[in-house]
Amino acid sequence: MKKRLLLFLFSCLALGSFAQDSSQLSFWQPAPKFHRGRFWTVTGTVGAGYSATSYALARAWYANYDRSSFHFFNDNYGWRQMDKMGHLMTTNFEAKWLGHLYHWAGMPKKQAAWVGFGGSMLFQGTVELMDGYSEAWGFSWGDVGFNTLGASAYLAQELFWEEQRVLFKLSVHRPNYANSPIYARNNPLAETSLQERANQLYGNSFPELFFKEYNGQTIWMSVNIASFLPQRPKYLPPWLNIAFGYGIENVFGAERNRWYNEDLAVFEAPANYPRMSQYYLSLDVDFERIPTKSKSLKSFFMMLNVFKLPFPALEYNSQGQWRGHFLHF
Repeated sequence: MKKRLLLFLFSCLALGSFAQDSSQLSFWQPAPKFHRGRFWTVTGTVGAGYSATSYALARAWYANYDRSSFHFFNDNYGWRQMDKMGHLMTTNFEAKWLGHLYHWAGMPKKQAAWVGFGGSMLFQGTVELMDGYSEAWGFSWGDVGFNTLGASAYLAQELFWEEQRVLFKLSVHRPNYANSPIYARNNPLAETSLQERANQLYGNSFPELFFKEYNGQTIWMSVNIASFLPQRPKYLPPWLNIAFGYGIENVFGAERNRWYNEDLAVFEAPANYPRMSQYYLSLDVDFERIPTKSKSLKSFFMMLNVFKLPFPALEYNSQGQWRGHFLHF
């Protein structure tokens, strides 16, 4: 997730980097036909951002790890697939933003959607290739599969429905980790805690909450109800969605809750903190369907639509438990 941070932030900020064009066309209004100035502004900005973020990843991230010959790595069982859900949502978001930018430059929506699909696959594929030459990881077909699923979900909806009826969103909260001591299995003098382990894995800063804290993240598939009905009832708001979420809890290692420190002391999470998957049912708001005549507000709503609005939620988890949440973040 951390390796995708620069690409994700670039996607969020790309639209704001474009200068007002000299024509009478409003900045927030998509060009009604191909606009050469906007096209090359978008292409130049996206190309420069892609080059800069790829270079930054190579220098700031991968340079800190040993290199190897190209190899494959099966990480499909790691982190209870939360990382894979992050790949799906991130690639879907990138495809949507790129498609929006090229439609803003005057491309027909379906043509822009293909550009969004291809650009997002290029961005994420670059990360996968870098992984393939890193000794610590490897090229993951699982990552590629979820990247493709995320980009294809955007493309298919644009081609068949000409709108996004199904959105992928993120919600986050800060988990409460225990500070009680955990003693090493092979050294009774060595101790740690779940809080210390979580700080090592996931960090404790605000940005890390969004990009690293798997135990605090929920990835949602948010489905617009009215768009699937032949005729919307008057009592049903056009922006109301039903949301299906996936999260994890008590995960302190990729495949198991056992880890080592620099002195090779072996730690294991207590048995009363079982690794689990969580499945949620909730409501949501599609901000882009809220009626407004303001084009700038529409663009703001599009950026805001990457986050799910907190609502009451029903949870079922892999331990066979049902839980109700007054508000789930």
